[in-house]
Amino acid sequence: MPSDVLTQARRLRLVDLAAQLNNVAITPAEQRKSGACNVWGNSFSAAQMPDQPTITVAGIEFRTWHLRDAEPDNIRCAGQLIELPAGHYDWIHLIATGERRVEDELCLHFADHSADFEAVRVSDFWAAPAMFGETPALRSEAMHYPFHVQFGLAATAWHQRVPVTRRAALTGLRLPDNPALHVFALSLQPSPER
Repeated sequence: MPSDVLTQARRLRLVDLAAQLNNVAITPAEQRKSGACNVWGNSFSAAQMPDQPTITVAGIEFRTWHLRDAEPDNIRCAGQLIELPAGHYDWIHLIATGERRVEDELCLHFADHSADFEAVRVSDFWAAPAMFGETPALRSEAMHYPFHVQFGLAATAWHQRVPVTRRAALTGLRLPDNPALHVFALSLQPSPER
């Protein structure tokens, strides 16, 4: 890995989302009925998920939760406010997926009481290609249904990034009120001059 990528990875701020997790999108085969990555109760196969608390995608490290059991593993977006470690950042990196394609906005809150809206665009989890240039982050080659496992039908969560354009200290992030958007992890990339 190039040294500039390693330096960047060491500086990332991995955001603790544990208290906000409210949805199960990844299930073991024997607990498929717990899944809710869409309105039909589909879910990713836990057997095909990483078995460690952090994962790295395209040089970006993320903290994840419950990828191998049937506990809440993502935030199903309903307008939640996520407090962030105050700092100057260039990018918000997400592991997220959508029920169908999702195009919405995040509201970024700053220490000076300003707020910016930035577009978040995330592709479908259901056997679909990246429509917005994302990188696959979590992938299951089998789709769980409440009453069976469908092999050969992939599910994908994506690494997407959202810019922070204001040069003020970011302190919070309000998710959209959009239950089709699921956020599994969030990391902040500091501005290089800070």
